[in-house]
Amino acid sequence: MKLTVLVDNSTYIDRYFLAEPAFSALIEVDGQKILFDCGYSDIFLRNAEKMGIDLLHLDHLVFSHGHVDHTGGLEPLMRTFFEAAIEGRSHRRPKVTAHPDVFTTRTIPGIGEIGSSVSAEKLGEHFSVNLSAGPVQLTERLWFLGEIPRENDFEAKSPLGMLKGEPDWILDDTALVWKGEAGLVVITGCSHAGICNIVAQAKRVCGEERILDIVGGLHLLAPTPRQLAGTLSSIQSLHLPALHACHCTDFSSRKALAEVAPQQEVGVGLVLDYD
Repeated sequence: MKLTVLVDNSTYIDRYFLAEPAFSALIEVDGQKILFDCGYSDIFLRNAEKMGIDLLHLDHLVFSHGHVDHTGGLEPLMRTFFEAAIEGRSHRRPKVTAHPDVFTTRTIPGIGEIGSSVSAEKLGEHFSVNLSAGPVQLTERLWFLGEIPRENDFEAKSPLGMLKGEPDWILDDTALVWKGEAGLVVITGCSHAGICNIVAQAKRVCGEERILDIVGGLHLLAPTPRQLAGTLSSIQSLHLPALHACHCTDFSSRKALAEVAPQQEVGVGLVLDYD
């Protein structure tokens, strides 16, 4: 599996790309191309073009959850495919996989809409859409984890804004997992469900206990002492060969994580290869 970071809060060392507080990654595995999230704006397209990456031939488009820093690039992507069709250029429209809540309006009082500006109905006019609360096998070795059970007592304990008139517990938050011969690579967007809950779900779905790497946002932004301690203990118990925490993981949390796992540099332009 090859994973390329197209959007993150920073760029990789000596790589001159654009960054924003958002996330997007391209995964190439089993002969297929999967775009995981599309950031806040169109910079994932601009970065991909500079990297020589073709995003007009995608097999899957997968969303980790519905917040705008992961879905905001959807409109530019839809326009890109529209223009290709109008101009007669070769393209392959992806199949969209997401939780049913991803395209639902969500708000924060005083701020307003913080979710996708594109509805599931409108998106369905452009791409094939599969909304699933359960796990979905995307390729031979890559899974969409579906809704994550909230099992431990230290993660996902506070709602964020409102969804359908109720406190939003961000139940749509999910991740991808790749199963290699030596273990699993978990690829997250924001980990609102809790990275430890996500890892537990990945193990269940794949029937594998070994974790090779975790890549993506861990939603450790000024975490409570209880959440940080629980996360550090759980991460340490995994005996990870590598950890690539980024996006919504603050400096203090990454510093603490580096004490229990081999935290690596992450940014736009980073390419990871797994056998």
